[in-house]
Amino acid sequence: MAAEGAGRSPAGAPAPAPPPHALRARIRSLGPSMTRSVQAVADAVAADPAGCARLTVSALAEHTGTSEATVVRTARLLGYPGYRDLRLALAALAAQQESGTAPTVTVDIAVDDPLADVVAKLAHEEAQTLTDTAAALDLTQLAAAVTALATARRIDIYGIGASALVGQDLAQKLLRIGLIAHAHSDPHLAVTGAVQLRPGDVAVAITHSGTTGDVIEPLRTAFERGATTLALTGRPNSPVTRHADLVLATSAARETQLRPAAMSSRTSQLLVVDCLFVGVAQQTYETAAPALAASYEALAHRHTTKSGPSTTPGPSTTPSPSGV
Repeated sequence: MAAEGAGRSPAGAPAPAPPPHALRARIRSLGPSMTRSVQAVADAVAADPAGCARLTVSALAEHTGTSEATVVRTARLLGYPGYRDLRLALAALAAQQESGTAPTVTVDIAVDDPLADVVAKLAHEEAQTLTDTAAALDLTQLAAAVTALATARRIDIYGIGASALVGQDLAQKLLRIGLIAHAHSDPHLAVTGAVQLRPGDVAVAITHSGTTGDVIEPLRTAFERGATTLALTGRPNSPVTRHADLVLATSAARETQLRPAAMSSRTSQLLVVDCLFVGVAQQTYETAAPALAASYEALAHRHTTKSGPSTTPGPSTTPSPSGV
């Protein structure tokens, strides 16, 4: 007997072309899935947008040691209909850089960097990651994900390691507005829960690499059971998206020796989680607002002042939405 989810077409359509300032972020996110020749073209346009914008398709192919077909394929992979559209984006990016509106990439953090430099570099990278994620976020997919979550009977969230922490953040936010949400970091429990899902439920997989088997397995199970499946990943063409009805791509700063992928991906994942939460809260405001008020009241006695428990908390003592 075929599974209830059989016959659906999982997400996999190319994402819309990124705005010029998000082009480098798109190249970084797609890098691991690129062939060597496509990567050569992508690296060239990222390194010198102004120079490549002046090249014809044949000239860029010669410059990168590839073929015209590879150049066109690279443009399409990045979300552009053809090379002409990519050239226009490169020219716009070059203009932004020349005018100073596009931030320059900071150098890597060194072992002997002063702490003040570390703070400044991390702050810049975090801000750039948020900007890249917001610019490249597919609003159509985001809106569909918000609607699915807002109307779900049950929501299961899967994540391992740092992604598990992001999943817990999403689950507790949804719980605070009255939705039934569970975050699973144990792969056995995740699959056990996924087996119980059905149409009308939502399963969310959070994995920056898109290749984490312990996250892919429960998402595939949920997909086969007919649940709506959502993947939050930094690799839009990764294996996890094969079982996702909806895909939200996240961005991440460059991985370095002192800044691992789990650290840089968390920032973009949390932004997407916040976007999902606020969108759901907007759609369910009539029930979400009373649920939030009830949770505030239930936790108020756990927040104390110097003189003891506060019975009439003011602005400075009111529990936060996170309950901490």
